Parts: sequence; structure tokens; C-alpha cells
Amino acid sequence: MTIKSRPDLPRRVVTGIRDGKSVIVSDRTAPNAHRHLATPGLMSSVVWTTAAVPQLLKDAHEPAPPGVSIPPQPGGTTLLIVRFPPDSVMADPRFDSSAAGSEYMQHLPGLAELFEHEHPGMHTTDSLDYDIVLDGDIWLELDDGVQTHLTTGDIAVQCGTRHAWRNKSDRSTTMAFVLIGASRS
Repeated sequence: MTIKSRPDLPRRVVTGIRDGKSVIVSDRTAPNAHRHLATPGLMSSVVWTTAAVPQLLKDAHEPAPPGVSIPPQPGGTTLLIVRFPPDSVMADPRFDSSAAGSEYMQHLPGLAELFEHEHPGMHTTDSLDYDIVLDGDIWLELDDGVQTHLTTGDIAVQCGTRHAWRNKSDRSTTMAFVLIGASRS
């Protein structure tokens, strides 16, 4: 049994086949999990990615290395875990949005470029997303400004819409995002 070495970061257990038997091939902290320094309380981790036609694991290939693009190509998938701090963190006068933006570019590649400067947090991806609230409260904001409150266990299905996530609570919220790359018609 492996003990989780970093309780604040996601543990990723990967199975495979060796000598015709199911085995654990990896059991460790997700390799690109990152606690953002410029945005206290923000943690992001691309846990796994697949191509449009996934291949079963045959070797030690790392499908989610640091720097992997978050939005997948059509048919591909991305599993992303994010811990959102309360919005009050970004409203603090000491918050350095420039430093946060630089860190997002490094640790949220492909997604950070989609964040709208004039509307912080708003973005659109070419993907169908299953967004699952693992712990906490979060508000989903869409184009019309309407915000829908989601709590632990709730699931939003995003169909390539422009949106933002707002944590109006006083504690962090953890979510899992399954992005499936799509084409716009």
C-alpha cells in the first residue's frame, strides 16, 4: 500500500498488464500537479490525457507530462483536477494578476490563452466537458451573467459554451473536469 505523500495534491494510481496479469504500474502524486504561488489556494493538475483513439498503456509513456496542453484535440480527452480558492483571494489588493497570468501560462497551457482579459475567468473551449464538484460550492457563470450554484456531487455538462467558475464561498472548492475535444459545426 502506498501512502499519499502530498495530501494537498492528487494521487494518481495507474494500472497495466505485466506477464498477462493486472498490476499497478504507477502510484504517486500526479506528475504535473501544481500549487499556484501567485494565486494562493489554487491547485491544478492534468491527471491524464488521451488521443482521439486511446491506446492501452504498454510502456512507461507519461500521457500527462508538465506542459501538456489542456484542451484536447477532437476526440481526445483530458482529466483535470482544480482546487479553486475563494474569489476573495483575487479581489485582495495585494493579488498580482500579472504574476498569476504568467503562472497560468506555464501550468495551464492551451487553457490560459483562452481566458479573456476584459472578463476575468471567462473562457471557451472546443470541448464537451463533464464538470464534477468533488468538494465545496461553486457558481457557473455564462454569457448572460446568470450564475448557477453547484455543490458537492453536482455535475455540469458544458457544451462548448463561454463560461467562468466563481467561488463565492469562504473556502476552497475542488472540481474534476473531463474534457472531450470536439469540433464546432
